[in-house]
Amino acid sequence: MKRSAVVSLMLPVLLVGCQDAASSAGKYSTGGDPTDSPCARVVSAVGYAGLMLGPKGQEDRQHFEDALTGRLAEVHGITREFGGRLPGSLSGAVETVETTTAELSKNDVPRERRVALLKRYRAAADQIVAGCA
Repeated sequence: MKRSAVVSLMLPVLLVGCQDAASSAGKYSTGGDPTDSPCARVVSAVGYAGLMLGPKGQEDRQHFEDALTGRLAEVHGITREFGGRLPGSLSGAVETVETTTAELSKNDVPRERRVALLKRYRAAADQIVAGCA
């Protein structure tokens, strides 16, 4: 009984200590490290979202479920965080990915608009993937 009382009293102290260590480690909120390769981070996010996308050329058949919306929101955040550090030749593609995913991350965008945005997103995302290779 004494042991469980000690553990229950120490647990909050240990958790606070862990939180302080994590926040002082200089890591991004996306779970990355400041020294991560910007290309690797953006390409990884694009690839992760791409796992839920239908085949290219069939965007009009895409189902925009919440999971996909969440992954595109992740692409948006990671691109905003790391996109400015990608090669300058990709700045137009980065801007397109940022603007398209900003809207694709919302559930209230009309379907026709989402399909058009998805087409633009894919072309720009492909440019980034190719430019980072």
